[in-house]
Amino acid sequence: MTGVTSLDDFYINSARLIPEGINKEIGHFNVFKLEEFIARKKKGAMPYNRKAYYKIGLIIGRNKAEYADKEVDIEKNALLFATPKIPYNWVPQDEHQSGYSCIFTGEFLLQSKSGVVLDDLPIFQPGGYPIFQLTNEGVKDIEAIFKKMYQELSSDYAYKYDLLRNYVVELIHYGQKLQPATSLYPSHTALARVSSLFIELLERQFPIESPHQVLNLRTAADYADRLAIHVNYLNKALKENTGKTTTSLINGRIEQEAKILLKQTNWNISEIANCLGFKELAHFSNFFRKQAGLSPLAFRA
Repeated sequence: MTGVTSLDDFYINSARLIPEGINKEIGHFNVFKLEEFIARKKKGAMPYNRKAYYKIGLIIGRNKAEYADKEVDIEKNALLFATPKIPYNWVPQDEHQSGYSCIFTGEFLLQSKSGVVLDDLPIFQPGGYPIFQLTNEGVKDIEAIFKKMYQELSSDYAYKYDLLRNYVVELIHYGQKLQPATSLYPSHTALARVSSLFIELLERQFPIESPHQVLNLRTAADYADRLAIHVNYLNKALKENTGKTTTSLINGRIEQEAKILLKQTNWNISEIANCLGFKELAHFSNFFRKQAGLSPLAFRA
């Protein structure tokens, strides 16, 4: 099992040549028809790992998206947003698959006049699985944008990448409109800001990319110290804004990362326990069993 799929890995695995001149731009962008891509892969399943690029896909057909701690069934049509922070596996459930997909790096959109920073957008915030089922009308809207992308990429228009950036931003806004309003218009009270800073700090500890990397912040007190607030105030802010305690959120995120490492890497369980801040394997095993309901070894099997 591998840890990260790079852009080079993507093109090697998909047997798709990089279009001429595509790397003359700062950043990287490409778009393709899914039937062309899947035809080169016998099973059509996307690799289950972290990817070094962002992805937006229009998926037409029955599919299942598998994450380390969740599965999402798609009965017909879906709009998928994928970020380098969250590994997933996309598994077709029938032979009738079509649609489009585009991949791009964060640097690609930074060149736009709007100065889009992808990780600041609600659609790419950690902790979510942005897959939206679409109506037939929604499929037509999204398909029209992808068709323009596909045609534009092979054109000789001097400013085609500026146009392609606009199409990507249009897709992002389409997806954000499908999100619940609460995720798009967060409160800006003091408690909400503390909650937001905590979530940002928590996510900054991940991903764990090497068995030699050790989690720096492990307890509620660690986070409160880093944020320069009392641990009770931090707990109050999180309880009000998320409904969960500080410890519950930390443990939940560590559990998520543990599941990712158990499924995605070939590290032994002692290495995983150590990098997640558990000095004793038994402590990690007890933690994981309490959180997930089974042992790390059973989950990996």
